[in-house]
Amino acid sequence: MNIMRPFKTNCGAMATKADTRLLFHRYGEEIRRFLTRKLSCAATAEDLTQETFARLLRIDADAVIEDGRAFIYKTANNLAIDHIRAQRRQRTDTTDHHTMAMIADQTPDAETRLSDKRRLEILQQAIAELPPRTRQIFVLARIEGHSYGNIAQILSVSESTVQKHLAQALAHAVARLKKHSDGE
Repeated sequence: MNIMRPFKTNCGAMATKADTRLLFHRYGEEIRRFLTRKLSCAATAEDLTQETFARLLRIDADAVIEDGRAFIYKTANNLAIDHIRAQRRQRTDTTDHHTMAMIADQTPDAETRLSDKRRLEILQQAIAELPPRTRQIFVLARIEGHSYGNIAQILSVSESTVQKHLAQALAHAVARLKKHSDGE
């Protein structure tokens, strides 16, 4: 059982659920305008106006409200707040098809994929052509990500030796790739 203050009409008499129609005719348009201003959407305001009066109908039969207009405004305002909160939680900006089509596709086209595949094959071939120690240093540095100091320690050589072998490997790979791109 809800405990509410008596709901009085303008003439001071207690109102019942049967008075909801009268309240709708008296305040419905006023509430709709209030919600339209608050929400900036006439359709949503119309829906929430109907929900405001539907809630008035769901009040327990023995519950009474002292100020019907204030109760209706409070209900409408609470519904608007709930609607705004729900909208914020669900908001995902929609983008029209034309705008989406303007976004560049990051997937390379077939020609680029084929060219990249060919460059990778050339790079693999260039690495295979390297002397074993140079190839080993290149793999440790560029493929496995070891530092020069770590490679020097693993191979029991100086960092300077690591740098020289790596420079030779990179120069050979670049020359092979350049030769390929010049030949196209």
